[in-house]
Amino acid sequence: MKPYYQEDGITIYHGDCREYLMEAIVADRFNLNSDLLLTDPPYGLGAARKHFGGNGVKRHMTGLCSGKAIPKTDYGDSAWDDIPADADLIEAARSLSKFQIIWGGNYFSLGCARCYLVWDKLRGETDYADAELAWTNLDKAVRVIRWRWNGFLQEDQANKEKRVHPTQKPLAVMRWCIQQAPTDCLTILDPFMGSGTTLRAAKDLGRQAIGIEIEERYCEIAAKRLAQGVLPL
Repeated sequence: MKPYYQEDGITIYHGDCREYLMEAIVADRFNLNSDLLLTDPPYGLGAARKHFGGNGVKRHMTGLCSGKAIPKTDYGDSAWDDIPADADLIEAARSLSKFQIIWGGNYFSLGCARCYLVWDKLRGETDYADAELAWTNLDKAVRVIRWRWNGFLQEDQANKEKRVHPTQKPLAVMRWCIQQAPTDCLTILDPFMGSGTTLRAAKDLGRQAIGIEIEERYCEIAAKRLAQGVLPL
């Protein structure tokens, strides 16, 4: 199939990642081999059916609080996160890479890991999780990044990111993930691409990357993000 987007070493494929991964493994049709698998597969939490937003988060302006909770964002109903990604699909993706960082790896049977990556969201008192875990096969100690991501409140308030996907990760967190892998990891695969944050992070760091996404609207969003110039680090 023709790539949905391809420029500056970054490629997006629109479609079911199962088909692409199986074709790459069995028929050697697509070159999806990579140095690093960095992905955030469905966990089976029904995230796409939930309305995310500021549960208890107050709007702060110039040090003052209006007392109004920020409205929850409706990303539309979808079934993609009703069940977790199949184990064989995760294994297929892993077989195409030397190193792996898999967000939500604690929901899958991936074996023991020396290094988990921990993202502390600095959320304070909310009903949502304080942190998220990424399973890795990296031979290093556990690493933690603290980056606020709580509705209206973001770590970098001067350069806030637009939230366009219910399980979107901050760009800074995904850049940090890439930097945890060996420096010779120059090609990155994300078969559950979503809004393209992994690919945007790869481009910012001068890496090549391949993303696969089943929903065309997110392919379009990712392509627009990638069309922007490289962001200053």
